[in-house]
Amino acid sequence: MNERNVGNGTLAKRGQGRRLRAGLIGLGAMGRNHGRILSSLDGVELVGVVDPAGDPNGLLRAPVVPDLDALLALGVDYAVIACPTALHEQVGLELARNGVCALIEKPLAQSVEAASRLVEAFESAGLVAGVGHIERYNPALQNLRLRLEAGELGEVFQVVTRRQGPFPHRIADVGVVMDLATHDIDLTAWVTGQDYTSVAARTVSRSGRLHEDMVSVVGQLADGTMVNHLVNWLSPLKERSTVITGDKGCFVADTLTADLTFYANAAIDTEWEALRAFRGVAEGDMVRYAIPKREPLLVEHERFRDAVEGKESDIVTLRQGLRTVEVAAALLRSAADGSTIDVRRPATEVVVPS
Repeated sequence: MNERNVGNGTLAKRGQGRRLRAGLIGLGAMGRNHGRILSSLDGVELVGVVDPAGDPNGLLRAPVVPDLDALLALGVDYAVIACPTALHEQVGLELARNGVCALIEKPLAQSVEAASRLVEAFESAGLVAGVGHIERYNPALQNLRLRLEAGELGEVFQVVTRRQGPFPHRIADVGVVMDLATHDIDLTAWVTGQDYTSVAARTVSRSGRLHEDMVSVVGQLADGTMVNHLVNWLSPLKERSTVITGDKGCFVADTLTADLTFYANAAIDTEWEALRAFRGVAEGDMVRYAIPKREPLLVEHERFRDAVEGKESDIVTLRQGLRTVEVAAALLRSAADGSTIDVRRPATEVVVPS
């Protein structure tokens, strides 16, 4: 069953035609990018930004206020939460109590319990809320998902992701699993339309920080597809790669450049009797697709704006964000005790990412 978050239509009561009033909480590296998009987003007015340190670059036209109460006093329809992950729950619950919709940067929260409380708060208030899993809006992955749905790869055998690069000094409250691997967990479930059933992980910490800075994951999806994730903050090479292999070939998506390439499995007959019984593969044509490349963060904001306005719009729902946190938490448990974790949910709870 597809889960789709649709705006609750409350904007009609506020008066159609006026611009949505948006707020931003946090002016870190990601927050500054959210501020850039919100400052010029059609149908939206950025009315205030929360950051105790102010706006050192002076690039935003909106006033910077010291706390959330001051932002709420300005009157906002929705807010983007881009503060440290450890503060997501506190800020999100306060927004829900005040009837404000929210786009929460990934991960939804630093624990399953905190993420669950956020889901309950926004759902019980009837408010639109989403999670900023930006990779869903990468042109290469969006195109790849359509091709998988069309059966261009045939049966899918394996999904392999590699996400590595230098250590981001701005991240201090979570490790590489919650900060980076959540990208791969979400995009894998979304691109394939399959939920995770089991995961096993190994982590290391080489940077002297409290949290892990490298993880290697083996998992399985509901249809039997094998999954591998390699994620780290220890490489001078920055890489963002998703490789999906099936019986017709493999797709390679580079989300840094938004390029999508297909390597076909050529059908070549063999006259060698001893090899005829072996169902192997052969090198075939390689195609790099020409696809429109819009900025993923802009597309994410457009989708969320539409949902708040009451329009039908695909966004990453809080329940989907919760599921990603559940799988990430299972990776950490697996790494701690060396076990394989069963992450299957009861059939009544299974939601395929839309």
